[in-house]
Amino acid sequence: MSSENAEKVSYKQTLNLPQTSFAMEAKLVTNEPLRLKKWQDAKLYDQLLAHRASSPKGKWILHDGPPFANGDIHIGHVINKTLKDIILRFRTMQGYQTPYVPGWDCHGLPIEHKIQQEVKKAGKDFRAMEMVEVRKLCYASAEHFATEQSKQFQRLGILGDWANPYLTMKPEYEAKTLEVFADFVKAGLVYKQLKPVPWSITNQTALADAELEYQDVDDQSVYVEFAVANPGAFKAQFELKINAKVAFLIWTTTPWTLPANMAIAVHPEVEYALVKYRRNEDWHVSVLAAALVEKVLSKRDGVSDVSVLKTVLGKEIIGLEYRHPFVERTGKVVHAEYVTTTDGTGLVHTAPGHGEDDYATGIREGIEVYCPVLANGRFDATVPDYLVGKTVWEGNPIVIEKLKELGVLLAVETIRHSYPHDWRSKTPTIFRATEQWFVALKKPFAEHKFTLSELALASADYLLHVYKQVTERRGLPDWKALRGTTGNVELPDKVQDFFEYAMKHSAGDSGCGAKFYPAWGRHRLAGMLESRPDWCISRQRAWGLPIPVFYNEAGEALLTPESVKAVAKRFAEKGSDAWFTDSPAELLGDYDPGAKFPKDKLRKEKDIFDVWFESGSSWHAVLQARPNLAFPADLYLEGSDQHRGWFQLSLLPALGATGVPPFKSVLTHGFVVKPDGKKVSKSDKEYVTATTEINKHGADLLRLWTSSVDYQGDIPASPKALQEFADKYRKIRNTLRFLMSNLYNMAPGLPASAGSVPENSLDGWVLAETDTLIREVTEAYDRYELHRVFRLLHDFCTVQISAVYGNAMKDRLYCEKPDSPLRQRSQATMHRMAVVLTKLLAPILVYTADEAWEHLPHKSVDDAKLSSVHLADLPTPLNPPASEEQKLAWKQLMDLRDAALLQLDGLKKSVGLNKAGEAEVVYPEKLKPQLQAYGEDLADLVGAGFYRFDDVAEVRVLDAREKYPACARSWKRRPDVGSDANYPDLSARDALAVKSRS
Repeated sequence: MSSENAEKVSYKQTLNLPQTSFAMEAKLVTNEPLRLKKWQDAKLYDQLLAHRASSPKGKWILHDGPPFANGDIHIGHVINKTLKDIILRFRTMQGYQTPYVPGWDCHGLPIEHKIQQEVKKAGKDFRAMEMVEVRKLCYASAEHFATEQSKQFQRLGILGDWANPYLTMKPEYEAKTLEVFADFVKAGLVYKQLKPVPWSITNQTALADAELEYQDVDDQSVYVEFAVANPGAFKAQFELKINAKVAFLIWTTTPWTLPANMAIAVHPEVEYALVKYRRNEDWHVSVLAAALVEKVLSKRDGVSDVSVLKTVLGKEIIGLEYRHPFVERTGKVVHAEYVTTTDGTGLVHTAPGHGEDDYATGIREGIEVYCPVLANGRFDATVPDYLVGKTVWEGNPIVIEKLKELGVLLAVETIRHSYPHDWRSKTPTIFRATEQWFVALKKPFAEHKFTLSELALASADYLLHVYKQVTERRGLPDWKALRGTTGNVELPDKVQDFFEYAMKHSAGDSGCGAKFYPAWGRHRLAGMLESRPDWCISRQRAWGLPIPVFYNEAGEALLTPESVKAVAKRFAEKGSDAWFTDSPAELLGDYDPGAKFPKDKLRKEKDIFDVWFESGSSWHAVLQARPNLAFPADLYLEGSDQHRGWFQLSLLPALGATGVPPFKSVLTHGFVVKPDGKKVSKSDKEYVTATTEINKHGADLLRLWTSSVDYQGDIPASPKALQEFADKYRKIRNTLRFLMSNLYNMAPGLPASAGSVPENSLDGWVLAETDTLIREVTEAYDRYELHRVFRLLHDFCTVQISAVYGNAMKDRLYCEKPDSPLRQRSQATMHRMAVVLTKLLAPILVYTADEAWEHLPHKSVDDAKLSSVHLADLPTPLNPPASEEQKLAWKQLMDLRDAALLQLDGLKKSVGLNKAGEAEVVYPEKLKPQLQAYGEDLADLVGAGFYRFDDVAEVRVLDAREKYPACARSWKRRPDVGSDANYPDLSARDALAVKSRS
């Protein structure tokens, strides 16, 4: 080896090259399970609770909406649970105690449907099975998948009380749900009635609105002439002197409901036309809305010579009778405010057994709620023979053919419309009148004097809308003028009481009872609450919580708060299977229902509760039942479909039982879609399988990706997108590694402290940037703007550290002598950034941050006591925000850097300059007073070998290869190379560094 090469080797050995035990390769798939096991063995969740037990901030509760226990987790679960965990970990680091109890929805159609399919595959008849046998299979399935999902969620790094989750099928939970039901019974809000409800033919049960999915389908709509019952009287009344058939023209998209037609509805103030036309060589006169005559009859095949004979208001035809076209029945024309002239004919075929509006009209008019359709979707024996035993779908073409045969079918059209489907079987549903149990939403109750709907609207941050709805027709003042006082305004008693209630449960100028993230969630929820009918809480299935009602021999129902609580007590001891195994006397225990209901002669209700009533009672069964939790919760967080589901159906029970919303805030996220924005199905190649992706990339990558998306809208995802996202994880990890790799020989007690670093330095600039990062990230976490948190942290790693500060400091860190003030200042700064980044990343990159914490040297006395970063507090700024003057000074410095780098890039292209260290940067002499305090930062800012001031107009970067020799250790070209006779090939700085090691 030549002496020259030997010298170079020895110089390399004198450099402060990076050293750290924090690996460059994460190996998340291998290492995360080991770290998770470590957390579990150390009982990290219990440590967190104990660590914050005496916190002055108290508790902060995020209540977990229960997923169904019916399969492995999917990417939607990943997003939901990760968002929850990030927020909880942030709140913990804020200083709150954050107990988190995960839960599962274990009853209901999704699980029973799964068992039904398995039984069918095994060649058994599901409907022939004993109820208890079905329930046993459902219980085992739900228990299995709750256990599996628990493991999968924990693998995601979700911290919580996994040893004690809540399951809606557990006896203690079932009993608490019945306690909520008892409160509803006490308030007089529970009733049973024959009423049309969404009905699943496939699963033969009523459905909730939240269990419906809407799909665009093609159906046949029909225009039908319903003959006037007394044409002579009709013609005389309207002075018609014409020999023609007279009819009311109706339109429907469900021909199969025509056998159940009992009335025709019109709007009293709509103008209706008596229209003459020729059809099949015969003259006809039909009544339809004047605004729709041209749309319905113009250019209609088989229709000619159309003319309007006269027009009348709807109220002039109300009360007239007609003959049903193919059933021996006479109906009448009735009024209805919901009739419009948007579609159809303006005359609405009304079947009270098959529609909500129809039902309401029928009740008002005293019309029979007639439903000739059985639970299996087939017509019963009360319809014409040619329909008996046919399904409703078979009934459509049969009815249409019959109308043609009778000569009353004006037209058939195929239309595309949105039609409700059973969310589980994906089959079309129908509206069918059955005896069901309901909770009344429009009935005033208790001391509130309000309906549940009114309370829910007020609590859902919709005071403005509700107040206007209640008052604007009465000419009352603008609601904003009344905020804070109603004493000087004379209001009707109910409005006065409501306003005071709403004010009591409101906060801020918007009159909000709860905060919504994003804000549009408030209006979405309120709109659904405003339009929803009474809540149908009964289902005709096996797997669920039985409705605790008994009947005597006369068919009268025993339903009192005391009887419900008696059954609840039994369920708490034995579980709800007791309903199917125990006698009424055993279920009622010591409760005496009186002589009218002898215990030995009672029969039990067969219906079960809507599962939404069960999960919607979790505020009582979990938050109020567990002493380490609190009611109301600080946050409910679920997908946006839960405005129709869990959010709404938790709010209603809580208000009915307590008068208080169960949540202070509501956060919603969107759904996963394909990159092109279309809905994802499991057959798509873009479908993201949660467990597969976790096992491929690691949980931290999925968590980081989750934090990066704007969850307020739909969330595009694909395996390819996740694969590409790995680069962003690596950038953050490598930034942490770079920072820590330069701290190995850091002097004890060196970490940066307030005022310890001069402002006019790159260290001062980046520390101020770090303080800004802390403020902005904390604020973004606090507002649940997690995509902003991600962007701030990722950009800080990419720009402030990697592009600017890290590049500038490399020469100083590697080539200065270990204890030089400049290098030590840089180490203190980098240590500060490493601590801050690790803590701010901890809620998101739970495994990586915890790993980094273990490898991070020189932690403070308080931090060194903590076994995990997840026990740490959030970082706080070192210094107050920089003055505007200082910000301008830093901006000037960065502008000079940008201009210099642009010139440096030009030199590399024009004269082949290889390294920035081969250039010198010249600053204008006029800027020397502002810049000279930065010293060597002015060279390091652009990586130049040397800097100086001169009489130049703007910053200049010059090729120094012919001007200065290169240092054999740092490779910088400087005028002081050779200034030390003992080291003629080194700069003065490098010679000093080598000497210090000898």
